[in-house]
Amino acid sequence: MFSKTAKPTPPHPDLGVGAAPGPDPVNARRGPKAASLVSEDITIEGSITGDGELHVDGVIRGDVHVGKLTIGETAHIEGSACAEAIEVRGRMIGSITAKSVRLCPTAHVDGDITHEQLAIESGAFFQGRSLKFQRSPAPALSAPQDDDPQAAQS
Repeated sequence: MFSKTAKPTPPHPDLGVGAAPGPDPVNARRGPKAASLVSEDITIEGSITGDGELHVDGVIRGDVHVGKLTIGETAHIEGSACAEAIEVRGRMIGSITAKSVRLCPTAHVDGDITHEQLAIESGAFFQGRSLKFQRSPAPALSAPQDDDPQAAQS
């Protein structure tokens, strides 16, 4: 009675012959990402670079440039650290550059910190300079100030 045969599903290059397409792999990659972890028993000799979040409990001898950095209580970093936000609970020997820096009570930092916001909790050790980011002011379009002797002479 119904003699039509079903049309086969065209093959999908990523999924195999006749497989139904799944979720879009491009959009699946955009979801929340877990932080990368350098565990307590790991030592890395060399620099680490990335845009994601990194949690360190081990040892890194090199520079770290990531999106967000958490230095755990058992961590030891020798080198510079640069991120949007850095939280220090362990030992850091080297310079820190971040918009937001937090030194927890167990932190030990020996080096300069360049920041927009700096929080140092009671018990944290910090030896170095605290340098606040200098945002360049917007260009002034107003008339010269009266207290400027150079402007008054022109």
